[in-house]
Amino acid sequence: MSENKLPSGIDRVVGQRVRWRRRELKLTQERLGELLNLTFQQVQKYEKGVNRVSAGRLFEIASVLGVPITYFFEGAEGFVEHENAQFAEDGSDAHAPVMNTETLDLIAAFQKIEDTSLRKSLLNTVRAAASAFDPKLQD
Repeated sequence: MSENKLPSGIDRVVGQRVRWRRRELKLTQERLGELLNLTFQQVQKYEKGVNRVSAGRLFEIASVLGVPITYFFEGAEGFVEHENAQFAEDGSDAHAPVMNTETLDLIAAFQKIEDTSLRKSLLNTVRAAASAFDPKLQD
């Protein structure tokens, strides 16, 4: 496969957002595949960023998942900036952060908290806990 057709970091971000929304709607990969007339393996490849999602397919996915197409690119700017900074620093490949089930559950639960002050307090608590294990995060 030619290099320009290989999935990029943005493809991984899009796939991750497909997974987040599918899980938010409590759909299985099998069910999403049925709704899109795809196999669950193809859905899985999209979600992992192994296969690129065409513009037409992304439109279909957005319709089925009930979100605008722009939803799939939220946060992509930060990834591109991180990827560019990584290349500038050491020339190595940058990778999208790995989001396991526990992380996705945490994000979903956090988004359901409507109290702004509680959300900020929880975020500060998590940051404090993380900085205890990572000296780069300490002030």
